[in-house]
Amino acid sequence: MIYPYHDFTPAIHPSAFIADHVTITGDVSIGEATSIWFNTVIRGDVSPTIIGNRVNIQDNSVLHQSPNRPLIIEDEVTVGHSAILHSCILRKHSLIGMGSIVLDGAEVGEGAFVGAGSLVPPGKKIPPHTLALGRPAKVVRELTEEDKKDMERIVREYEEKGQYYKSLQDPK
Repeated sequence: MIYPYHDFTPAIHPSAFIADHVTITGDVSIGEATSIWFNTVIRGDVSPTIIGNRVNIQDNSVLHQSPNRPLIIEDEVTVGHSAILHSCILRKHSLIGMGSIVLDGAEVGEGAFVGAGSLVPPGKKIPPHTLALGRPAKVVRELTEEDKKDMERIVREYEEKGQYYKSLQDPK
């Protein structure tokens, strides 16, 4: 369901795929060829949520914010199943692993990978092109070329899957 909140109505690019049972409300913008998967909740009822192009927000994720702290997700980001994002910044080409939590003021650098189940605490900065793991998340190594190619593959496959599912929704 798409809900307005006071004067704000979500702005969703026509090419984006929004799966069934997704809830999006308020000051939310979603870019081109982005896919928002089943049972995800994106609330823009406190501050803006800005989601770029070719992003995939996987099933059961929750996105929200604190006052005066927007949630910003740049282009070609992958957010794994059941992630929680709250007033953070995810730079382009980053990946947030399944079940991870990224909190207020945290920033995940360009091309960085936060491993499954990790907790990025408030204000933490994950450097570009690194792998961070744990609770709290700590950088464990630089990403390999194989890691980077796999992250690119995931973005590409989710864009293709999203467009396929979108074609099933759109009347011809």
